[in-house]
Amino acid sequence: MTISLTIRKKIMAIAVGLIVLMVITAILSLVWVMQVEHRIQDLANSYIPTYGHLARTNIRSLERALALRRMVIEKMQSPAGSEKFAEIRQLFESKDREVEKEAQAARDLINGLIERRKASAEDAIALVRLEDRIGTAMADTRRLLNSEIEHLFSALDTGNAPAISDSLGRVDALRDDLIQKLDSIRADMLALLQADAAATVAKQRQALVIAAILTALAALLGLVFALLVSGGITRPVLRLLEGTRAVEAGNLDQTLAVTSHDEIGHLTTAFNRMVEQLRLKEHIRRTFGKYVDPRVVEGLIDHPDLAAEGKHRVMTVMFCDVKGFTGISKETTPEGLIKVMNLYFSAMSAPVRAQGGIIDKYIGDAIMAYWGPPFTEPGDQARQASLAALAMLERVASLRLEIAELLGMRSLPIQFDIRIGIATGEALVGSIGSELMMSYTVLGETVNLASRLEGAGKLYGSHILVSADTVAGAAGTIETREIDRVVVLGETRPQAMFEIMGRPGELTGPQIELRARFAEGLAAYRARRWDEARSAFAAGLEAVPNDGPSLAFIKRIDGFRTAPPPESWDRTWHLDHK
Repeated sequence: MTISLTIRKKIMAIAVGLIVLMVITAILSLVWVMQVEHRIQDLANSYIPTYGHLARTNIRSLERALALRRMVIEKMQSPAGSEKFAEIRQLFESKDREVEKEAQAARDLINGLIERRKASAEDAIALVRLEDRIGTAMADTRRLLNSEIEHLFSALDTGNAPAISDSLGRVDALRDDLIQKLDSIRADMLALLQADAAATVAKQRQALVIAAILTALAALLGLVFALLVSGGITRPVLRLLEGTRAVEAGNLDQTLAVTSHDEIGHLTTAFNRMVEQLRLKEHIRRTFGKYVDPRVVEGLIDHPDLAAEGKHRVMTVMFCDVKGFTGISKETTPEGLIKVMNLYFSAMSAPVRAQGGIIDKYIGDAIMAYWGPPFTEPGDQARQASLAALAMLERVASLRLEIAELLGMRSLPIQFDIRIGIATGEALVGSIGSELMMSYTVLGETVNLASRLEGAGKLYGSHILVSADTVAGAAGTIETREIDRVVVLGETRPQAMFEIMGRPGELTGPQIELRARFAEGLAAYRARRWDEARSAFAAGLEAVPNDGPSLAFIKRIDGFRTAPPPESWDRTWHLDHK
């Protein structure tokens, strides 16, 4: 049977235990003190007064003997008697009564000690003997002394000097014998008094030592109990504190042992349940994070206002599509295609997340991502998106080899490449969907422009096409060339379109030459100098053969030679497809 005690009950138990120990110590100390007090009272009220009575008995006996001497002298000086003799005899008789009274008082005190049983066994025996000796001395020796005194008085009345002298000698002998007995009794009483006083002092010291030992024992027991109970409380609390710090640090793998059934035990159980729920939530978060970017999940959890209503913000949006996906899908099994797409999405998503982008969704073989607040600093979004696009393009070569190895081929039989479109501008950001399902995404012209720029890459044969605002936001981070001014499908306002060629300082000589010749060709193209423009684009192709934009413009110029644009031509190209 398990006894469950609350912390309050444990603390109360310690307090009650300490109080009980203190009470026991106080009671025992009181008992010893009372015993010492009784012995002191016996010393003060019995032993010492008894010794005093015995001493006064001896003194009164000597005073009685002195009065007897004075009576003898007075009688011998005044045989006929006198008033003075009567006074001395009266004094003699009073001293006799005082001797009897003092002796009886001593016997009464001794009998009182014996009757109250206040003395030890040895002291009781000694007291009985003393009382008998006092009784014998007062009954026998004093009786003989008084008888002899009566003979002395008779001799004094007759005036028989020899008889007086003999009787006086016998009186002195009997008196000396009585005084000697009383002195012996008094000496024994003094020894008994001293012994009892020494025993009382020893008893008092013993009481002090025992009281000190009991107090120390009570304090030790109280300290042990307090340490046991406090340890039983603090140890699990410290474990809880360590567990809380571990959880705060992200460690959700531990479970604390429940070692008690009090509030700490209940708290530990609740803590374990909380950690279990946190592990479950973390598992859900990680699993859900594979479908929705974890930062979106955390943002919506930590800042519910993000999903409360849409907000217009400057965002950078990216679309990435696979060139040759249809060929791959025809050449592989469904299982193989899933593996290829998972490999592709993993390889292309990594640079996006490394640069702080949010993967919004996978649309078939396309990837939609965005940068902007609250996930990205406004001044960094265009730069991060551009660098992510370059990193994605750099992975294409190794990805081709990995896909071929995954499919068990030496090389892919079809072309595999990517096209990326990036646009920066104002977009509507918020939770879009129904009551049953919501999606935190971006909407608006910027999203449409990014999608159209990705699609334009097919027309221009380019890998990364970006808007003018993106180029401005990433200035100093990327090397670009202007490709064209276009009006995308669904828009009426022309947009300048640029191609990202690489990072600063990484362009090769042919790429630099291509950019210069392409800029010359674009300027001549816009001035309707078709031959000059075609020559410039052809010069660019000599520097970098198969340059997609140069080939596209040469083809367009060849078409303009047979069907020139109208005089109202605004130098823009209308993209009539996605």
